[in-house]
Amino acid sequence: MEKSNFENLRVFQLAEKLADYVWNIVIFWNQLATDTVGKQIIRSADSIGANIAEGSGRYNFKDNLRFVKIARASLHETRYWLRRAYTRKLLTNEQINVIQPIVDELSPKLNAYFKYSAFHLSAIQFNKPHPLPLSFRQ
Repeated sequence: MEKSNFENLRVFQLAEKLADYVWNIVIFWNQLATDTVGKQIIRSADSIGANIAEGSGRYNFKDNLRFVKIARASLHETRYWLRRAYTRKLLTNEQINVIQPIVDELSPKLNAYFKYSAFHLSAIQFNKPHPLPLSFRQ
């Protein structure tokens, strides 16, 4: 199966990596931890990539921008649940040492993707020329 454009985005790949890693941790938690923190952290982590994918399937920058905002909010929620899980001793230092670099790379890339989409939306709204040469456009 051929990859969609969004699947080639590093920001999407990081979101998937985070979501899959979180899943592979939570599946081993006890029922109380899974039903409270676990389900929430899985939903929020999955939502990051899902919203990037859904936004890229929209045919205008305004819709895409809305979904990127939701993805960014889901990343903030995921960070919250990661803190709760660590505080409640559900995550080990080793697991945090794997998760932290993913989040540290994902966060600025998601913000850059948001700014890129916002810039293109404003350029379209004000009929400005496209800032990228044709060779760099997708």
